[in-house]
Amino acid sequence: MSKTVRVRFAPSPTGALHIGGAHTALFNWLWARHMGGKFILRIEDTDQVRSTKEYENTIMAGMKWMNLDWDEGPDVGGDFGPYRQTERLHLYRKYADELLERGLAYKDGEAVIFKVPLGEDIGFEDMVYGSIDVVSDSLKDGRTGQMKDIVLMKSDGMPTYNYAVVVDDHTMGITHVIRGEDHISNTPKQVLLYKALGWELPTFAHLPMILGKDKKKLSKRHGATSVYEYRDMGYMPDSVFNFLALLGWAPSGDREIFDRDLAINEFDLKNVNRKPSVFDMDKLNYVNQGHLHALPTAKKIEMLAPFWKEAGIDLSSVDESYMEKAFDLMGGRGRTVKDLAEFTDYFLDFAPVTKRYDGEVSDETRKTLRGFFSDMMKLDTWTASAMETFARDWTKEKGVKLKDVAMPMRFAITGHKVSPGIFELAEFMGKEEIKRRLSHYGFL
Repeated sequence: MSKTVRVRFAPSPTGALHIGGAHTALFNWLWARHMGGKFILRIEDTDQVRSTKEYENTIMAGMKWMNLDWDEGPDVGGDFGPYRQTERLHLYRKYADELLERGLAYKDGEAVIFKVPLGEDIGFEDMVYGSIDVVSDSLKDGRTGQMKDIVLMKSDGMPTYNYAVVVDDHTMGITHVIRGEDHISNTPKQVLLYKALGWELPTFAHLPMILGKDKKKLSKRHGATSVYEYRDMGYMPDSVFNFLALLGWAPSGDREIFDRDLAINEFDLKNVNRKPSVFDMDKLNYVNQGHLHALPTAKKIEMLAPFWKEAGIDLSSVDESYMEKAFDLMGGRGRTVKDLAEFTDYFLDFAPVTKRYDGEVSDETRKTLRGFFSDMMKLDTWTASAMETFARDWTKEKGVKLKDVAMPMRFAITGHKVSPGIFELAEFMGKEEIKRRLSHYGFL
């Protein structure tokens, strides 16, 4: 009978939830959900100098924003809190004492140190990288020599990483240790401790490194690193989830935009690519744009509302049917929620437009525009096709390029140099509103 899959995400609360950590959390979460298992959050807070409660809260908030819910932990008002290493110190002392009693460890002052045996086979199978062979008296680069003894408990009474993680994973019943490939070098030391304590090894799966487009290690210069930064930039949690899932894995059929249910159904650690993944902001924008424009109108309005409000727009009169037509007119423009909010604010209010456009043009250009707009306002038929036909005829007669009237018109109405077709937009907004906006700049 197979064991219930139990996985964990174990961040240190020394910073916010960054992209690498979120990627590791997501792959653990996906494996647990795919296998019908449990996903556990463990805070590794033994670094007493750098660990803070604020960072712990930020990590959990980032996970909740991405909807990476965990399945067990200490009860906190009816909700699950995380496990914390500082609340498990008795376990680390217990097993350190056991190793001391058995002569497998020794003390150096107040520190407890594990004596590495010679000739011990400490290789392991990895679900991503395959068989990794290591012997305790062979160094990583092939030179012969003794692997250094392993500190278990430091003089301050805190466990070291390689020791604590073994005790935690065993006592929590973790079946699969899924983490970044930078931990491969730590795994042989941990295998030694599992063997010394007589414990069964979990299944290891190390995830590929994430690189920037320049193929260098991911850093802030490649883009924001905290998942909250992406939230504030207008990306959606489902989009970030989708994008991160593609870093090292992909569903069948070369699909790039998919939902959580599909990812849960198809995810398999055996299909994770061992090659480094590339963090590409263009791909994130593409994925976010796909998710954003698939949303129903009511949900779009809900997500855009905070950004509209920040621009000073009164949201009390936002009409869903009107905005549905406006979104249709946008034709998929806007890669992020923030983009789409700015690209649509002029449908709701003229004030944001005036902040983006000061209306400064030369006297000669102003004279031309006044003539064009005055004649346009005399049209009996206020349709896009009628306006475009008029504009082409008028500019041809006056020896003016069409763009020389269309571009100022677009900018005066929307505050943007790019928008839906300006004549389609003028028809949608109505003659009186267009007249009001053009008059504001003295073009009528």
